[in-house]
Amino acid sequence: MENIVETSILHIDRPFRLESGEMLPGLDIAYEAYGKLNEARDNAILIEHALSGNSHAAFYHKGETKPGWWDVMIGPGKAFDTDKYFVICSNVISGCNGTTGPSSVNPATGMPYALTFPPVTMRDMVEVQRLLLGHLGIERLKSIVGGSMGGMQTMQFFCDYPSIFDSFICIASTMRHSAQQIAFNEVGRRAIMADPRWNGGNYYNEVPPEGGLSVARMIGHITYISEKMMQEKFGRLRKGKDSKAVFRPSFEVEHYLDYQGISFVRRFDANSYLYITSAIDNFDLVSSISGTTRFRGDNRARGKGLDTLRKKKGLVISFTSDWLYPSQQAQDIVRFFSGLNVRVSYTEIETDHGHDAFLTDYVQVSVMVKSFLDSLS
Repeated sequence: MENIVETSILHIDRPFRLESGEMLPGLDIAYEAYGKLNEARDNAILIEHALSGNSHAAFYHKGETKPGWWDVMIGPGKAFDTDKYFVICSNVISGCNGTTGPSSVNPATGMPYALTFPPVTMRDMVEVQRLLLGHLGIERLKSIVGGSMGGMQTMQFFCDYPSIFDSFICIASTMRHSAQQIAFNEVGRRAIMADPRWNGGNYYNEVPPEGGLSVARMIGHITYISEKMMQEKFGRLRKGKDSKAVFRPSFEVEHYLDYQGISFVRRFDANSYLYITSAIDNFDLVSSISGTTRFRGDNRARGKGLDTLRKKKGLVISFTSDWLYPSQQAQDIVRFFSGLNVRVSYTEIETDHGHDAFLTDYVQVSVMVKSFLDSLS
């Protein structure tokens, strides 16, 4: 099989200060890279993953038949053409796929951090990636790209350090969660914490809270699919003929949600779900870059930051049936960055696939991304 890739781990053996002021004694950062860095070291693109994603964005791991989560977009001749670009993706801090998080061992105790792990923010995720870029010797990137939660990281990083990037691409995302969006995440968190196996987060030597995490995933997955898509796919079809079964899954859609929940608990940590969804809910781009914290990478000088942004370009993409992050929120992003003198292009793609369209409708997204990246040359 072609395009075999391995996940690399960068060990940071010095304290890392989080935005809260709390310290971690060190960090592991899991990442993957595709393509080659050119001699000028200016062809890099940083990919940000969504809530349930990880650093394995493309190609294949040895012995596996399923490629990375955005393999349809990354590779030779694809939207993020690895014959042209050096593409990087890392697992976020507080994740559970190689980067330090609540399931990691606390060197002070020899036990998993669990809930002693400090709270993290979108800016913490950005700062960890800055360490990775420094390790790779990259001082400038062609673009930073992300969908959903990845779009939040994209906007935070771009605003904090505009001199690093030529452009950004934000897909199916928002500058801040609405009350309804927070509510969905909170119900998921409550499902996890209500599971008796959660045990206050201390379950790593026991059976994990699979039931609670499964329900949290079901709740989240409902928001990823449009009502029309769900109706066309499942309707009121039933599965099985056991008419005597009481309060057991009998509709096709119920079995589908069961499958989504079960497959998720096999690869994700419940505490990581709590930490990451909290970071998402607390993200507020406008507040985070207001006042003295604006344009951290430009000596926090508003004027200098605006001068830098005038030379930048952005692409914002939304989907007509995305009711988790509707197009109105994407248009708010466009207005915000246009107000900062960024040259922003915007497109709304017609689709019935809902929020998941940023992963499934790759043909139309690829056309937009290729055209945008070509315009940077």
